[in-house]
Amino acid sequence: MVREFFFSKANKELLLFLFFLALAGVFWLITTLNETYEKEFAIPVSISGIPKNAVLTSDDTDTIKVTIRDKGFALFSYQFGDVLKTVRPSFRTYSRNNGMGVIPSSDLKKLVAQQLSSTSVITAVKPERLEFYYNYGNKKRVPVRWSGRVIPEELYYISRVEYVPDSVTIYASDEKLDSISMLYTEPLNYANFRDTLVAQCEVAKIKGVKVVPDHVKVTFITDLLTEERIEGIPIRGLNMPEGKVLRTFPAKVAVKFVTGASVYRSLRPEDFTVYADYEEIKKHPTEKCRIFIKDVPRGISRARLEVTLVDYLIESEEP
Repeated sequence: MVREFFFSKANKELLLFLFFLALAGVFWLITTLNETYEKEFAIPVSISGIPKNAVLTSDDTDTIKVTIRDKGFALFSYQFGDVLKTVRPSFRTYSRNNGMGVIPSSDLKKLVAQQLSSTSVITAVKPERLEFYYNYGNKKRVPVRWSGRVIPEELYYISRVEYVPDSVTIYASDEKLDSISMLYTEPLNYANFRDTLVAQCEVAKIKGVKVVPDHVKVTFITDLLTEERIEGIPIRGLNMPEGKVLRTFPAKVAVKFVTGASVYRSLRPEDFTVYADYEEIKKHPTEKCRIFIKDVPRGISRARLEVTLVDYLIESEEP
């Protein structure tokens, strides 16, 4: 069967056609690779010779874009071979006394050219210069907070947020250290969840600032929203003149609000502050005075009084 397949007239013609097609392809590839082209390559840059007492506060490795002109054979070897390696400029050569180093593109070009064949020409280097930042151990610890859009399902809310770690160490210049009191995560985007959400995220980068660690775990703990009511909240007088006492009827009121089930179980009337303002009573004297909610506990929303007007008397304190 195999012998008949290879030596039949039709199959001989097919094999002959495939042979010449492959041969044409080889000639085409050789001709194509022998032409001159330009191609852009991404080459890593890493600072070498960093003193033991110095800390890089920028990324340990950066990248430059280098455009090289040469024949296709050379560009092919750069693309798929192990020719283009990380460029390693010297810390001592480019560091300054202000905590910053600048490497011009002309020097980067020379460092890359050392790896290329003599026929290759570098036509462009981006960026025009490379900057790195460092200090000699200046640091401080700052808290981390989340940023972005995190919205649970309707009827749920975020009752607590936990961070691991809750703070990070930053290395930077004295000026930057003084100006930074808190760091934020990269923007988060989560919606329509009801169970506890755990997000592993990066700390947002700041130029010239090294963050250790640069990742944190943020846990969003949810709770079910419920409308509740609490009674027995005393009405207090605000801005009362010395020697005067405000008496209201009733003396205590109830507040309705929306909160999580776990928060409600821990609430007491003393956690709320309801008041009547003497200054308003004096400006607009009527038979009833208006009362307001001044303070509500954390985790409470849409707090409102069941009554907003009460009878009152202003009396002198007994000596």
